[in-house]
Amino acid sequence: MNPHNKSIEELKDIASQVRRDIVRMVHAVNSGHPGGSLGCTDYFVSLYFKIMNYSTDFKMNGEGEDLFFLSNGHISPVWYSTLARAGFFDIKELATFRKLNSRLQGHPATEEGLEGIRIASGSLGQGLSVAVGAAQVKKLNKDNNLVYVLMGDGEVEEGQVWEAAMYAAHHKVDNIIATIDLNGQQIDGSTEEVMDLGDLRKKFEAFGWTVLETSGNNFETLIPGLEQAKAETGKGKPVMLLMHTEMGYGVDFMMGSHKWHGVAPNDEQLEIALQQLMVKHASDY
Repeated sequence: MNPHNKSIEELKDIASQVRRDIVRMVHAVNSGHPGGSLGCTDYFVSLYFKIMNYSTDFKMNGEGEDLFFLSNGHISPVWYSTLARAGFFDIKELATFRKLNSRLQGHPATEEGLEGIRIASGSLGQGLSVAVGAAQVKKLNKDNNLVYVLMGDGEVEEGQVWEAAMYAAHHKVDNIIATIDLNGQQIDGSTEEVMDLGDLRKKFEAFGWTVLETSGNNFETLIPGLEQAKAETGKGKPVMLLMHTEMGYGVDFMMGSHKWHGVAPNDEQLEIALQQLMVKHASDY
């Protein structure tokens, strides 16, 4: 039921367009979070243009389709752009990002009825709990579709994540694919410096999860990684995908630094970024 199912080359072009949207959105209001958004662009494009089953005729309960929840809601620019490019709402609405009375606020929310958004998020640590609950509802309704959730690696420092991880394994919630964006950066510095995460594979395996790893900035490895994750569902264990990305990916002066976690580019930096993010047929809003 994915209305797109694009080729790898098409995905690459869409990803460049989404990255253009991201830097333009945060530049326009001198506010937002470009670093993590750019790093996770390929993941979002893969989900919405290749992997997930969904309808752009948005219905809040999501019955009969895959669901996606964004836990680290501050990377909303990449989600808004992907939803618009996938056909959930008019691309022109991206120009209202973070403005007064906009449906596209800094963190996703539901009160304005933006298509594609099912929960308010950004209070870190909560997304996995929500996704596990939604996955259980699908089981109760005999709905065989999957639930996806993305978390940041700094977010995994939150205790609620581990409570949800323990709960999901105990209840054999095997229709969920959780992904952690492992870029090694958070707002105050590297995750190693702020609070070392240790061996996340061994930790989640000890909690009873099936754990896979992939590169999040290479479609040739990301798509097979997501497909392998789908193949592991339904086997009695929740599935965790550890996704290695680089913060700011696609814009050389933003890459690999926590300093671009929540800083917008200036006029000159925007032009440099757009020159690096060339698209065959750019359709900027």
